[in-house]
Amino acid sequence: MRYLAFHKPYGVMCRFSDPHGRPTLKELVDVPRVYPLGRLDLDSEGLLLLSDDARFQNWLLRPGSHWKTYRAQVERIPGPAELKRLETGVELDGRLTLPAKACLLEGFEPPGRSVPIRYRKNVPTAWIELSLTEGRNRQVRRMTAAVGHPTLRLIRVRVGKIELGDLSPGQWRDFTPAELRWAQF
Repeated sequence: MRYLAFHKPYGVMCRFSDPHGRPTLKELVDVPRVYPLGRLDLDSEGLLLLSDDARFQNWLLRPGSHWKTYRAQVERIPGPAELKRLETGVELDGRLTLPAKACLLEGFEPPGRSVPIRYRKNVPTAWIELSLTEGRNRQVRRMTAAVGHPTLRLIRVRVGKIELGDLSPGQWRDFTPAELRWAQF
C-alpha cells in the first residue's frame, strides 16, 4: 500500500483527468495507482492525502473519525461571538454543523500564490484556524460566510495526524512511520 501527503496548489483539480483541460494531479504526482482521499476545491490549497488503500479511504471519509484543520483568510476580523458560532455550529442546508474549534491566528505567513486574493483597501483581513470533524461541500467557506466573514483564501494544514508541514505547493512525500501507524489504525 502507498500513502502520500501532497500540497495541492491553487487552481489544481483533485483528480487525475479533467474534461475541461484544467491542471490536475497527473502533472504533479507521478505515483501509479494512488487516488485522492477526499477533496479540496479548485480554489483551495493545502494538504491532500492520496493512497491505494480503500479501507483507509472509507475510514478517512467517515464524519467524526478525525479532525481536519484549515487556515482561512477572511474578510474583516472576527470577534469572540463569531468564533463561538463557528465552534457551536452554523446552519447549512437546514442542519447545524458539528462542533468545531476556531481561533484567530497571529503572525501566520502562508506560502506565496500565483493568483493574488481579492484586495479591498478599506476592508481588513484576518487569518483564522478552523478544525472540523465533518466535510460537507465547501463547508469552511460556507461557515465563515454565514457568520459574516467570507473566506478569501483557504489552506488545509492537517488531516488527523498528518500535517502539511513544510511541503511546498506541488510537492508530495510518503507518510512517515508514525503516520503509517495512524493510517493503519
